[in-house]
Amino acid sequence: MAQRNHRVPVSYGASIMALEVLPARPVAEGVPTVVLAHGWCLDHTSWHKVVADLQARRNVRVVLFDQRGHGKSSMGEVGDPTVRILGDDLREVIDAVAPEGDLVLAGHSMGGMSVMAYAGMHYEHFTERVKGTVLASTAASIEGRTPVPLERVIMALASRAPGIQPRVFIPRMVEGKLIFGPGANREDIRHAVDQIKHTKMPTIGRFFYAIAGHDEMDALGHFVDVPTHIIAGNHDRLIPVPHAEALRKRIPGADLNVLDGVGHMTTYEASSIICDAIVGLVDSSVPPKPRRARR
Repeated sequence: MAQRNHRVPVSYGASIMALEVLPARPVAEGVPTVVLAHGWCLDHTSWHKVVADLQARRNVRVVLFDQRGHGKSSMGEVGDPTVRILGDDLREVIDAVAPEGDLVLAGHSMGGMSVMAYAGMHYEHFTERVKGTVLASTAASIEGRTPVPLERVIMALASRAPGIQPRVFIPRMVEGKLIFGPGANREDIRHAVDQIKHTKMPTIGRFFYAIAGHDEMDALGHFVDVPTHIIAGNHDRLIPVPHAEALRKRIPGADLNVLDGVGHMTTYEASSIICDAIVGLVDSSVPPKPRRARR
């Protein structure tokens, strides 16, 4: 397995870190590239379990990237980012790193919102190239969601307090396994929380408000003819199951899988389920090999 690093310039002077993970053997003709978009306060490494499982099962190329302001990607000169900016960033990453061929897209949390924003703004590109999507622990809008206690106070402070370290708030944010379901693996929790602790406070606060204003209900019409898997945990306190059900209502042909005992961090808690969905989409998008004529 080899890797190639990329720097993708995007709007407002930002630079996106993108990574290609290449299989040991050449990818067969017609096999789609899998593009993975991570969630709020995380980075591309939040997909590590899915990538390892996927490459063990299929000979595919995988593209990951750090969303604007997260991980090794810069924020750029944008004071109030929106999810639609992330949709544009996704298009730029695709054009730079996977400019040709079919695609399977998977997005977790804010990453799923990025996929929806990309579909809404670049629908011709989306419908032409995307052969399947996985929307995990995400929503087209979080209107009506019940806030976590002290959420808005903390986020208002975070968006205006670049000098404060995230670790000041992390114990409260993850108290009671806020982001994971009961019985979660401790190493998974540590891995995810470390990413949150390394996210800059303005990124945390500003994208909280970007998510709060996110509404891509109309974009879901572009998913109707694209095979789609919706995955949610019934212990998700950040984006509860009714938001997944709302996605399913707008995408009638989509498969909805609500997982018992799983929280928000499905890339960890349900990595094999997500991988199953991606593998199914990859396999179904590859045309069958022609049979040899009998002599």
